[in-house]
Amino acid sequence: MTRKRRGRPLHGWLVLDKPQGMTSAQAVAAVRRHFDAAKAGHGGTLDPLATGVLPIAFGEATKTMAYAVAGRKTYRFSVRWGERRETDDVDGRLVEQNAHRPTEAEIRAALPTFTGRIEQVPPAYSAIKIDGKRAYARARKAEVVTLAARTVEVASMTLIDVPDPDHATFEVVCGKGTYMRSLARDLGEALGTSGCIAALRRLAAGPFTENRAISLDYLTSLGHDAPALKHLLPVETGLDDIPALALTEEQAARLRHGQAIQMLLGDDHRQAQRSTAFEKEGAVVCAMSAGRPVAVARLAGGTLRALRVLNL
Repeated sequence: MTRKRRGRPLHGWLVLDKPQGMTSAQAVAAVRRHFDAAKAGHGGTLDPLATGVLPIAFGEATKTMAYAVAGRKTYRFSVRWGERRETDDVDGRLVEQNAHRPTEAEIRAALPTFTGRIEQVPPAYSAIKIDGKRAYARARKAEVVTLAARTVEVASMTLIDVPDPDHATFEVVCGKGTYMRSLARDLGEALGTSGCIAALRRLAAGPFTENRAISLDYLTSLGHDAPALKHLLPVETGLDDIPALALTEEQAARLRHGQAIQMLLGDDHRQAQRSTAFEKEGAVVCAMSAGRPVAVARLAGGTLRALRVLNL
């Protein structure tokens, strides 16, 4: 017998301003309980130390999470110089101290090395799997964790402030999979000292920004009904960074039933032009009909095929 899912069907996004000291999973669980939602997940993990933008998807929006988190992210963080810690942030055990403190000029001179496409070794305390087991789980058991370097993209890394010799504050715009803890660690090494994250805040994740975020305390104060629901964003918000493609009702019905659609047939020259343009942009589109999202779909060779059908 199939177990009936508990909770009410709820579809959309909530941008949570995650509080410090809470894991992303704990934050999702708290918000899901608040709405009594049947299904929820988050777009892009934040460390317990971190605060800021944590997009939470409900219902059919969970099908768009992979596309929502693929966009660029913006972080602001503070580095503490002279300390190497096992987690690469101040929550971890102190491993080594270094008396050298870089000057503002030295910091600025080093930043170009950390922009563009760079090689980065993720922190040992990360959610990356090694032989099916999370790296952080192995590290907590004092196992030797060796992670391979990965190519990541840092669009910009800007020095914001040097409040004292022990700290510097940065703002980073980066692509998926970039670790701020690794940036702090590697920048410290490049400057002849050690570095770890002292404070971290995510300002934006793809289409989700800080000005849309709501705190957990404020959400709780709104209660469970209409006032809280007003903060939910439409499912397609997570797809703002990919092009939309309008379909007829007949085409939408076929796509929902798993049928491919030939977009270049017929006499609609403008439709053919749009299809060709989308293919050049990468072929993943948000198929829309009557103002509602139908599916995340791939357009190739003039043929549209659903990747994830949205049952709205």
